[in-house]
Amino acid sequence: MNLPNSITVGRIALTPLVAWLPFVHSATLRGLAFVLFLVVAISDHYDGKLARSRNQITDLGRLLDPLADKIFLLATFIPMYMLQAPRGEWLGQLLPRAAESSGYPFVTWAAVSVPFPWWVLFIVLGREAAMTWFRHAANAKGVVISAIGPGKAKATFQYIWVGAAYFWFAFRTWVEEHGFTDRGWDQLALMVGSVGTLSMAIAVVLTVWSFVVYVRRYGSVVR
Repeated sequence: MNLPNSITVGRIALTPLVAWLPFVHSATLRGLAFVLFLVVAISDHYDGKLARSRNQITDLGRLLDPLADKIFLLATFIPMYMLQAPRGEWLGQLLPRAAESSGYPFVTWAAVSVPFPWWVLFIVLGREAAMTWFRHAANAKGVVISAIGPGKAKATFQYIWVGAAYFWFAFRTWVEEHGFTDRGWDQLALMVGSVGTLSMAIAVVLTVWSFVVYVRRYGSVVR
C-alpha cells in the first residue's frame, strides 16, 4: 500500500472518533473532534494531490477515496443535525438523542438562532446518494464523471460549514464550563455563527446547482 492510500485509510480510521466526540459534553473532547476534523479535511486534499504528483494512482485508491468521503460526510452531518436540529423536529425523534440535542444552533450577528433543519440534511445526503448512483451508471457505459467547478466549490463551503459547527460545539461548551460572560466571547460566538450560517446557505445552493450541472452535462450518457 502506497503513502496516499495509507493516508486515505487513516482518514477512514479517524472518522468514527469525529462522529462520536461531539456527543460528549466536554470542551476538551469536542475540541479534539474539531482538531481531528481539520486533520481529516486537510488529508482529504493532500492524499489525492500526492497520488497524482507521485504517479501513484491505483484502483484501490479510486475505490477508497470516494468511500472515505461518503463516510466522513455522514460522520459529520449526523452529529451536526443531532446537536443543531430544531427542537421537536420529527426526524430527530427517530434517532438516538443526546440529552442536550438541539441545543447548539448557530447564533448570527442579528442575534437569530439558526438550526439545522431536516430538509437541509436530506438535500446534502440525497445529492451525494444520487451522484454516487449517477457516477456508477456513467462508469458502466465507459464514461468517467470528473469533478467540476461548482462541485469543488460546494465541497469547500461544506468544509467551512462543518468546521464552524465543530468549533462552535467546542467553544460554547468551553464557555459553559468556565462561566464566561464577557462581551468579547459573545462577539466571537456571533462571528462563528454567522460564518457557519452563511457557508451553510452557500453550500446548500451549490449542492443543488452542481447536481443540476452534472445532470445537464452527463444526463444523456446515463439515458
